[in-house]
Amino acid sequence: MVPRPLLLAVAVLASAPALAQEPYNRPPAPIPRILDADPAPLVEPSPDRGWLLLMDRPPLPHIQEVAAAELRLAGDRIDPRNDNRSREAVFKGLRLRSVEGVVERRIETPDPARIGAAWWSPDSRQIAFTVVGSDAVNLWLADVKTGAARRLTDTPLNGAAGPPCAWTSPATGLVCKLVPAGRGRVPVPAGTPRGPLVQESTGKPAPNRTYEDLLQNPDDEALFEHHFTSQLALISPDGTVRPIGVPGLHVTARPSPDGVFLLVETLHRPFSYVVPRERFPRAISVWNVDGLFVRQVADVPLQEEVSPAFDAVPAGPRDVSWREDAPATLVWAEALDGGDPARPATKRDRLTVLEAPFGGEPAGLLDVAYRITGLVWGRSDLALVEESWWKTRRTRTWVIAPAGRLVPRVLFDRSSEDRYGDPGDFLTAPSPRGRPVLLTTKDGKSAYLAGRGASPEGDRPFLDRIDLVSARTLRLWRSEAPAYEEVVALLDGEGRRAITRRESPDEPPNYFVREIKENLLSRLTDFPDPVPELAGVKPELIRYQRADGVELSATLYLPPGYDRSQGPLPFLFWAYPREFKSAAAAAQVVGSPYRFARPSGASHLFLLTQGYGILDGPTMPIVGEGDKEPNDTYVEQLVASAQAAVEKVAAMGVADRNRVAIGGHSYGAFMAANLLAHSDLFRAGIARSGAYNRTLTPFGFQAEERTFWKARETYIRMSPFAFADKIDEPILIIHGMADDNSGTFPIQSERLFAALKGNGATARLVMLPAEAHAYRARESVGHTLWEMVRWMDTHVKNAPPRPARR
Repeated sequence: MVPRPLLLAVAVLASAPALAQEPYNRPPAPIPRILDADPAPLVEPSPDRGWLLLMDRPPLPHIQEVAAAELRLAGDRIDPRNDNRSREAVFKGLRLRSVEGVVERRIETPDPARIGAAWWSPDSRQIAFTVVGSDAVNLWLADVKTGAARRLTDTPLNGAAGPPCAWTSPATGLVCKLVPAGRGRVPVPAGTPRGPLVQESTGKPAPNRTYEDLLQNPDDEALFEHHFTSQLALISPDGTVRPIGVPGLHVTARPSPDGVFLLVETLHRPFSYVVPRERFPRAISVWNVDGLFVRQVADVPLQEEVSPAFDAVPAGPRDVSWREDAPATLVWAEALDGGDPARPATKRDRLTVLEAPFGGEPAGLLDVAYRITGLVWGRSDLALVEESWWKTRRTRTWVIAPAGRLVPRVLFDRSSEDRYGDPGDFLTAPSPRGRPVLLTTKDGKSAYLAGRGASPEGDRPFLDRIDLVSARTLRLWRSEAPAYEEVVALLDGEGRRAITRRESPDEPPNYFVREIKENLLSRLTDFPDPVPELAGVKPELIRYQRADGVELSATLYLPPGYDRSQGPLPFLFWAYPREFKSAAAAAQVVGSPYRFARPSGASHLFLLTQGYGILDGPTMPIVGEGDKEPNDTYVEQLVASAQAAVEKVAAMGVADRNRVAIGGHSYGAFMAANLLAHSDLFRAGIARSGAYNRTLTPFGFQAEERTFWKARETYIRMSPFAFADKIDEPILIIHGMADDNSGTFPIQSERLFAALKGNGATARLVMLPAEAHAYRARESVGHTLWEMVRWMDTHVKNAPPRPARR
């Protein structure tokens, strides 16, 4: 039995730390210039692969934008002024680049523009996009041939639940979610409470992870219904708006490939105060595009009682979608074991289809022993089905003939942890209706795979052709040193030409057309180096071994102009632990020495500009082979991995072992605090947006499936909060005050700091107003980097001799 003092309730330290308001500080040069530079555009190939859409990104937004009013409802954050997701990335312009020839064209957009989502039409001749205004989101349409664009309608879109539109066909237009006309004023919270808020447990287990931004009261429920209610409508290319059905809590409306039907998901009560909207009750129905109800596929109940096990799923139809290769056929997965992975079963999932006009009974296509996790549809009675089982880390890929003319057969059966054995992802191409289907050779017997190509020498992306009967593969191409190049899309069905994305330590990522057999490249884009100050910095992939024999790896960066004859440097290790069921898989090399590495956002790589060496991503595997659980020896394995990394860089002569800091973000912050608590390897630590008290995430965290009550000692042993009295190295704790990540409530950092302060540690707590789990505002990012540089300069680079261990 665990003694009562070790139970780590928040009440252990009742008072929050006192916070002093400080101004935002600017990091040292050249960091501000880099932060203010435009990042490289986002690139989206057209369905026919004839064009690249370049979506120009603005610099970081200012704090006024990030801190604007938002509603946090049922796991979502929305802007109440325009019914759109409040933290959605926006673009400042759109450009086109032809794949064949040298045509470049700018799309006419409002100036200044705040562009949200963009969707290629199935025939690649038009681009629909949203313009995000302060009080409304509107739909625009651009002509690819001319670049001319116009607003299609003044009726505002509703993007609260995600992308508001989807193409039905080039001629018909898009189905969109609109703000209902005449929906009334925003509900006003009651000034005087009408009574207490009450929740009950009825005796059934309802284990749920620690979610953020949940509904809390009836006022939240009213706001949720107001902002998430939408009117479906068909918007034609000429701007005609035709309403479909009646308003409702419609979260998705997906057109069938033939454009005749819609698959509509509509939320309904009862809502929940313990799970986000993705687990609210919902009706999944088929409508036609005139808004007439055709059939209800499922009425999914509230999902508060689903097991927290990773292989658990809700009972009934799930992941309902359209078959991409058929005019209008539904497909879904359904658990045969009730969704409970603890229940003995030889077959656990069934792939089910239902054809238009949806009057008959659903037909089973395939029963599998694991959970169905992926589907790729082919053009001629062919489909690929992936099934996976987390507990054993196994995954299989089946080849099936939906018409039943062939017996299903296994194409791959492998460990999902085995990066070296990963066959890659199947490439797709648009069908005549513009839907993505499996790209095959003309005879339909072979398909194409593109993957990272993990290997002992690092990642080397590849392109393979695979025989779908024998599973034999032919390597058509592999990225060659000193570049890192990956296939984005094939331009033909014979594997001769491809669009690739290519980079090297000296060359920023750009897009090319590769003639594979001839080994020729034609440049499509010319994005410049955003950080010329770091030109000449080359990543070095290093390998070393843990004391128990597990092979480890990391990427080493040395500051510009550094020569090893200058002696060892102060160093920052930045890492993120991962769990494995196999020591062999844990030992596989991660990364490549041929990537273009430049910092952005609040990246730790900015420390390179201040004379620090960086050990990026040193592997910290937590292995539990067989029936062993990885986390039962988390601390021991973590310290052993860190010890090996310190010994390696010290032996190389590049790092001063007495001036090494450990840092990380999220689970990496949790790691950093643990290493300071359980070792003397590091001079200081930086922990950003972490969770430090695992009793506050009692129904599982990260890859831990067990609850606190089933693994009490492990939860406590893994909680650096419980060992705050052992942390005697300086630690910088940073957290966004609006963290939206499951489990990393801001109180996690506040409580750790209070524990450290109470025990006399050297610590600094920085709470960033309005920031979520990732930091966005220019001021917040700049201040975070100022804090990191200052902390490293004070406690690592210019630190006095180490005091004796208490």
